[in-house]
This record gives sequence, structure tokens and C-alpha cells, in this order.
Amino acid sequence: MATATYPPPPPYYRLYKDYSQNPNSTPEPPPPIEGTYTCYGATYTTDDVMPSLEDQGVRQMYPKGPSIDFKKELKSLNRELQLHLLELADILVERPSQYARRVEEISVIFKNLHHLLNSLRPHQARATLIHILELQIQRRKQAVEDIKRRREEAQKLLKEALGTLEGQ
Repeated sequence: MATATYPPPPPYYRLYKDYSQNPNSTPEPPPPIEGTYTCYGATYTTDDVMPSLEDQGVRQMYPKGPSIDFKKELKSLNRELQLHLLELADILVERPSQYARRVEEISVIFKNLHHLLNSLRPHQARATLIHILELQIQRRKQAVEDIKRRREEAQKLLKEALGTLEGQ
């Protein structure tokens, strides 16, 4: 029984047989997906807007609005998480059958923390991009200065060489 090392190419390779003679003969790529789509059983969206906690069915534990003090709210949620974890440990010791409610409260706190941190991602990306661009500008300025310095050195060497040739 003969077996192939590699599987045969997919049948659509025939669409590209005239590519070397006419590169425009190939089919256009599919358009980008817009809106929501399902992949491997999960639903995804291409919208840039992050869904609110209420849209996800989670109680929001920090104030709504555009002027959120992220540092204060993250600290507050962190303290509340620590308190709930200690209470969970206490309940697990004294009343192990009543742990489910505390675990659900801890889950809500984690979801709020996660949502709050994710809302900072655009700011983080913008700051990272600014930093990268500043580093690129700095490197280019250093390269220009290095080129100028080397040019001056080369001109100095040429003048010295010209002076020794004229002196002979």
C-alpha cells in the first residue's frame, strides 16, 4: 500500500494556475467579517465597543459614567475581594455547605475587576504606541548625529590627506 508524505493540495489551487502569466486572474479574497460570528461554538463580535457588565448579566460594583477613578475603584474591588476570600475560608471551616453564595460573590468581583482592567486597554495601547514612536525618533536622531560625526571625521581625513599630498 502506497502512502503519500504530504496530503494533496486543496482543489481550489486550480484557480491560480494562470497566475504567472496574468496575476490579475486570481479570485478576490473574501471580504472581512463584520458584526458577530461563531467560531468553534463561541460567538465573537468585530465591534470595537466593549459590552457593559449589565449586557453580560453581571452586577456592576463600581460607579457608572465616563469619569471613573480607576485606581480608587481597583483598590476598592481588591479590598472587597480579599474580604470575601477571608469570609470564604471562614465559611469553609464552619459551614462548608454554604460556600456557593460566597463563590458566586467572588466571581462577580473578579468579573468587575476584569472588566475595569479591560476598559484601560485602549489607554495602555495608546501609551505603548507613543513610547515606541518616541524611542524610534530618539534612535533616528542618534543615527543622524552618528552620520554627521562620521562625515566630519571623513572630511577631516580627506583634508589631512590632501594636505600631505600638496606638501610633497
